[in-house]
Amino acid sequence: MSAQEPDATGWTGHARRWLLKRLPPDKLLPDDQPSYVASWIYVFGMGAIASLVYIVASGLVLSLNGPAWYHVSALGRFVNSTHLWSVELFFLTMVVHLWGKYWMAAWRGGRALTWMTGVIAFLASIGAAFTGYLLQTNLDSQWIAFEAKDALNAVGVGAWFNVADLGQIFTWHIVLLPLAVGAVVALHVVLVRMHGVVPPIDAAETDAQLSGAHGTVLPPAAAGPQESDEALPVPVGSATS
Repeated sequence: MSAQEPDATGWTGHARRWLLKRLPPDKLLPDDQPSYVASWIYVFGMGAIASLVYIVASGLVLSLNGPAWYHVSALGRFVNSTHLWSVELFFLTMVVHLWGKYWMAAWRGGRALTWMTGVIAFLASIGAAFTGYLLQTNLDSQWIAFEAKDALNAVGVGAWFNVADLGQIFTWHIVLLPLAVGAVVALHVVLVRMHGVVPPIDAAETDAQLSGAHGTVLPPAAAGPQESDEALPVPVGSATS
């Protein structure tokens, strides 16, 4: 018995085979994409992720320096402003991404969990944005906090979620909700890699025509009927949209 057999049959070996089966390197880091990815509708998901990266980075700087820094310091006010505008850009791109995938029926082809994680990320982001408004530590945030406190008390959850408690809101905004959003977004991206980006509803027919060498477009008769939602990958540089 070789020294590698226990690892191959143990839980680490099973986990490695499971991961390599569902996320081989060519899926995890592909160097080509289907031709329809050239459409602008596929840009907004990546735009949301790029905005989220800056939100997390700038939020970390703000939390380490504190309210006095981002109210008094010129650099602090700049970082605070860019943090706010990156949140605005995040929601803009995410809403367009969400609606675009809704009208494309993005849950097709076994992608239901991918769609659900996207919706959950959107809902969790609303909570993160709400707590961020409460952390402005100015008159606006005080007004929002006490109006929200009345609403939460009215529905019976004010004892567990006290929006007037700045320390509790700091915990929600810079620890709990960012971890939740980041975890769901990471799972969403992994699921996209596992199942591939969702094709347009008519891509099963149109992308099947790109089955020739070097992205040569074949006539519809030569391409043949396609019943699957999976389209043929074509190098980005040679694909036409």
